[in-house]
Order: sequence, then structure tokens, then C-alpha cells
Amino acid sequence: MRRAVPIYLAFLVMGFGDVVGPLVGLAKEEFVLSNTVAFLLTFVGFIMFGLLSVPMGIFQDRKGKKFVLQMGLVIALLGLILPIINMNTFALLLLAVLFLGAGATILQVAGNPIMRDVSEEGKYARNLSLGQFVKAIGSLSGPILPVLAARYWGADWKIVFPVYSVFIIITLISVSTLKVEEKKFDNSKPATFKSCFALLKNNYVLMMVLAIFIYVGAEVSMSSGIPLYLKDQFQIDIQKLGLLGTGLFFTALMVGRFLGGVILTWVKAKTFFIVTSVAAIISILGLFMGSQTLAIFSVILIGLSFANIFPLVFSITIDHMPEKTNELSGLMIMAIVGGAIIPPIMGMVSDLTSSTLMGFLVPLVAILYVTWSAVVNLTRA
Repeated sequence: MRRAVPIYLAFLVMGFGDVVGPLVGLAKEEFVLSNTVAFLLTFVGFIMFGLLSVPMGIFQDRKGKKFVLQMGLVIALLGLILPIINMNTFALLLLAVLFLGAGATILQVAGNPIMRDVSEEGKYARNLSLGQFVKAIGSLSGPILPVLAARYWGADWKIVFPVYSVFIIITLISVSTLKVEEKKFDNSKPATFKSCFALLKNNYVLMMVLAIFIYVGAEVSMSSGIPLYLKDQFQIDIQKLGLLGTGLFFTALMVGRFLGGVILTWVKAKTFFIVTSVAAIISILGLFMGSQTLAIFSVILIGLSFANIFPLVFSITIDHMPEKTNELSGLMIMAIVGGAIIPPIMGMVSDLTSSTLMGFLVPLVAILYVTWSAVVNLTRA
């Protein structure tokens, strides 16, 4: 477990990329934006997952996971330095989020599979859930730091950038000292673009890659839309208390991923996958009940039920074809681009219906697909 500490720190930094969700509401107010324009932050923050993931998976097959992990940390750090120097326009914020998204992409490509290299046999799903638990701590800092800055330090939400920079520097030093034996397969050929995308001809792989795409879009939609939902439905001010909703969501994600790491010690991954997916559907429906108390409870349950879907899909797929780890990692991390595509659709639905609540139909449909993929996996088991 001690050998995995630098990897867990890298997962913490991955969570910093999720700050883009809470930034939607803050940027919407500061720069006076529509829902559609504000959700461009999620598009810019996640589009690099679609552009960089497969090339990084191929590059990683040649240079190694540790090297790629270090590269991701450096690029994320560059993105955080930009707003420290100057950020007076929405365009500069978009540029900073673009670099941060690129760094998070590279960290995901390397970090998720390298966890397998430092895990004991049969413990990959558990350790990946624990890694996602640590990532959730980083995600939780997104909604929490701006509130602390405003209430106690006399600063605004931009304080997240220098704070994140310090943590990335510490992580970079820690990863540089890491010694890890990366697992190789004697009969495996070097990864190429052709070998990566050829895997999508496998119906099972295609289904699981789409599950990542759709799930991440649903998760980012939740983190971005919950503060707006609380303001529109229950008149909770975003700047003062609206981030409470996102904070509850990320806290529940963090707790759920820790509990998932414990539960997966005894429960099979495919069984847990379907249970948590069904719970996610029920929790989203709770937002439509019109009760503030039930809405807060639903936000917590959404976080708990969403918590382990990503590590479950990722680890189940990798264990299905371990000899294709780098190719599968590239494809599944590329699928995180769903975080760029689906939230703007949610924003457009909200604008077209003049209802933030109706926008939540988008992540609901997304989780219905994820649940179907969980059923398929259970029948395959």
C-alpha cells in the first residue's frame, strides 16, 4: 500500500479537474452568462479527453505510465499558473480550464492502469475505487474552497488555482521518486491507432466505452446543475449556499468511493455495478418530487450511487482484456469527453424548457443506459 501513495496523490490531483463543475455557476454570475454559454466551461474542460486520450495511450505504451503521469502533472500545473498571473475575462478562464483538462486527461490515462501495477492480484477494482475516493477529495475541494475563501479569508473563488498548484508540485516530486514495475505481456504488440480503434469492433468493449462516455457526462451534469437547480427551485443563493448542493454531491461521492473500496473486498464487481446503477436512477427521480428536504437527500444519494460506477466499468473492462490495458485505457479515458458533450445538452434543454429541473432528464436517460450495461455484465457473469 505504501508504494501506491504517489499514485493516490495523482488521483487527488485528477479531482482538481472536476472544479469545472462548480465553476459553471460562479462564472455564470461573475461574467453574466446564459446557461448554454456557462456550460462551455464543461465542454472546454473535457474536450481534451476526446482529443488526447488515445494518442496518450499509444505514447504510454512506448514511454511508460510513470513518464506519462509526470507529463500530465506538468501540463495541469501550467494551466493553474495562467489564472494566477491574470484572469479578468471569461476567455482566459476557458484557456486555463483547457490546460487543466489536458493535464487531467493525461493523468487519467496513466493513473488508472498504473494502479493495477501496484495492486495485489484480485485487488485492482478495490484499489481503483479507493483511488477514486481520493480523487473525490480533490473534487470536493472545488465547491468547498471558494466558500471558505469568501467567508473566512476575504478572498474569492480564484484562490483554488494557487492552492492546487502547491499540491501538484508536491505530487510531482512524490511521483518522481516512485519505483514501479509496469506489467508487460510477452505476446502483446505495440499499441497503434488501428489497434486501439479496432477494439471498438468488439460489441462488449464498445458498450463499456459508451458507458464511460455517458456516465461521466451524467456526473458532470450533476455537479454543474445542482447549484442552479437549488437556486431555481428553492431560491438558495449560489454564492452563499448554492455550492452546498455540489459540496454534498462531492462529499457523497467521496464517502461512496471509500465504502465501495470496502464493499468490493467481499462483493463481486459485476453485482455491485447493477446495485449502484439502480440506486442512481431512484435518486435522480427524487429531484422531481418538489420537496427541498427530499431534494437534499436525493443529492446525497446521487453522490453515493454514482460513486463507484466509473472505477467499476474501468476495472471490469481492463480485467476482461488485461493484455490490451494501454489501448483500453486510451479508449475509456477518451470517453470521458462525455463530460464535454452531455452537460451542454442539459443546459440547452434547461434553456428551451425554461426549467433547470427538466434538464435533469438528460442525466436520467444517461444512467438508464449505464444500468442496461450493468445488466448485460451480470448476465455475462
